[in-house]
Amino acid sequence: MQNIVEFHIIGRLGRIDAAKKVTHISVATNYNRREGETWKSDPQWHRITLFGKLRERIDNSSIGDLVRITGRIGQRSYTSKSGETCYSVDLIADGFAILAKAKRKPADDDMQD
Repeated sequence: MQNIVEFHIIGRLGRIDAAKKVTHISVATNYNRREGETWKSDPQWHRITLFGKLRERIDNSSIGDLVRITGRIGQRSYTSKSGETCYSVDLIADGFAILAKAKRKPADDDMQD
């Protein structure tokens, strides 16, 4: 039996950084928490890596779109310039879907007189 670790994120698309063979995106999620008698939103940003055909799906998306991303979690280590061993967790997408397009503000040209 194969052991796996997966993630499932539903959030708003933030930054899109496309490189030659990989695309990194940032997705914002938020959790509500109680602080005294009031509720506050606690936003979290997640950096996700996309390869292959998933990169093509990003072309149809815009910042602010509500997206659903599934994938696997990877861990790696590297040595920093100062010689320290650093550890990171990578979120690597296996699935990407746009759930809702962001509401866009009308441009001046779109407004009627």
